[in-house]
Amino acid sequence: MNIKVNGESKSFSGQTITIDALLKANSVENPQLVTVQHNGNFVDQQQYGAEIVRENDEVDFLYFLGGGGL
Repeated sequence: MNIKVNGESKSFSGQTITIDALLKANSVENPQLVTVQHNGNFVDQQQYGAEIVRENDEVDFLYFLGGGGL
């Protein structure tokens, strides 16, 4: 199965994978700090284990970094 992750095509075995499994497969160390978009829609963190990704889907991991003024 081919999925586009953060704009890069990646291959995975099987016909489906969950967002949670995709985060683990991509070695995301702190998934609680990542916002996920699946085919352009934001996914609630409580749904990571239930949200199914299929062939040719697009998933983006968004990392928001805080900062401050000088």
